[in-house]
Amino acid sequence: MKALISKIRRSGKPAACMAVLGTGSDVGKSIVVTALCRIFAGHGLRVAPFKAQNMSNNSGVTPEGLEMGRAQIVQAEAARMAPHVDMNPILLKPTSEVGAQVVVRGVARQNCSAAEYHCEKQDLFETAGASLDRLRRDYDLVIMEGAGSCAEVNLMAHDIVNLPMAAYADAAALLVGDIHRGGVFAQIVGTLACLPPDDRRRIRSILINRFRGDITLFSTGCQWIENKTGRPVVGVLPWFDHIHIDAEDSVVIEKPVDPKADAGSGAAVAVIRLPHIANFTDFEPLARVPELQLVYLQAPRALSGFAAVILPGSKNTRADLAWLESVGWSERLKAYAQNGGHVLGICGGFQMLGRKVHDPHGLEGRPGSSAGLGLLPVETTLQAPKTTSLTRFSWGRARGSGYEIHMGTTRRLGGNDFLTLHARNAATCSDTDGCTDRQNGAMGTYLHGFFDNPEIVRKWLAHIGLAHLDVDSQFGSEARQRQYDLLASHFEKHIDLTTLTNTLLLGEYL
Repeated sequence: MKALISKIRRSGKPAACMAVLGTGSDVGKSIVVTALCRIFAGHGLRVAPFKAQNMSNNSGVTPEGLEMGRAQIVQAEAARMAPHVDMNPILLKPTSEVGAQVVVRGVARQNCSAAEYHCEKQDLFETAGASLDRLRRDYDLVIMEGAGSCAEVNLMAHDIVNLPMAAYADAAALLVGDIHRGGVFAQIVGTLACLPPDDRRRIRSILINRFRGDITLFSTGCQWIENKTGRPVVGVLPWFDHIHIDAEDSVVIEKPVDPKADAGSGAAVAVIRLPHIANFTDFEPLARVPELQLVYLQAPRALSGFAAVILPGSKNTRADLAWLESVGWSERLKAYAQNGGHVLGICGGFQMLGRKVHDPHGLEGRPGSSAGLGLLPVETTLQAPKTTSLTRFSWGRARGSGYEIHMGTTRRLGGNDFLTLHARNAATCSDTDGCTDRQNGAMGTYLHGFFDNPEIVRKWLAHIGLAHLDVDSQFGSEARQRQYDLLASHFEKHIDLTTLTNTLLLGEYL
């Protein structure tokens, strides 16, 4: 492997690139890129992830205070590199079924429809290409991630992520298929059949993801794929549930768990699965607390069995407020809080807990105002510019760090400040954040990553009556680094890294 690594380094030349494309959405492209970032970084290469355009409401903040997709932040962490907006130059944050906020190199540019966005694709492709060029000057290897299926024939003319970007970089591609969802042979062969010849030749090897059962029984399947496609299957990755990597898309929570019976022990926390939920990765640390059940609820139900209920972030606060009212969640949340239940709102959820949300300029839809749940004495006005910051804070004696991504300001009309802020984007400050109201047990904050801090988690669990639960001291970055090591180890056991490297980085096209 040392000889191969030495060949990858190109002194004075642009970095080598490889592309990881998929047969569909949620087949594991992000996880594969994360694993490869960790593996090649472990071999001494300076590795950068790259996704030209990401569509996700899971985002984070770079050290420069700019916004980018959460998945590429995870991949940069796995590569032991600081995240930079060139790793995800275009971020689309859906606000409706047909519209999204467009974030370009970390700054929110506009809200537009899909049709309007397509008109700007050429300019955005050039922006993404310039970002990739800069990465190739600064790194040894760039691992490019595709989006959805690379063979959506109706979208190929507008695609700036998959094979057009691979062609721009002259990168060979690994095709990832998901055997768990079934039809993996058709996924792979069908994807190749849908591509024009030049694009088909760019796909050099194949990876099968999420296999359950005895892998040896699939050897004939690998042989069939190789014979049919003329491309090597470089690995079959078994299903795993012992490794926890932040998920990129809300696909993973599109079928929320709705337990049939209330959690009698009370050691359960509910998250309301809003239609426009954003940054649900905030709650990954809670899911890893032993003996704590974390569930996403979509259909209204009794809440008395839960120790706390969380309203998460939202990319369309007023639309989600209307949804809460229309389906009956508003009444249940108010009754739960008024009967002593603990309700926590984060970012958009914090705004919803207030008395009013105003959108005078129509940043998230039609201009207007909406009544909030009235559980906190605050009022929010949505306005530009967007706040994006890495933030250090404290809750009493418990200290933590997180990040802010929100439009507008929230004014406290009563109650008490929740958190004290000590720094934003490395600049010392003495601000406050959020609100608490002792009358009904509600509290809210703008801080994403709130639960990444073990001190904060312990304090919050004690606050909701679950002080007896054990919280691992390894949270946040330290815990994530441990998971990246586990992922790389799992990956290396089940792939032929030499063949993958040869076909993607050192071989010639078919």
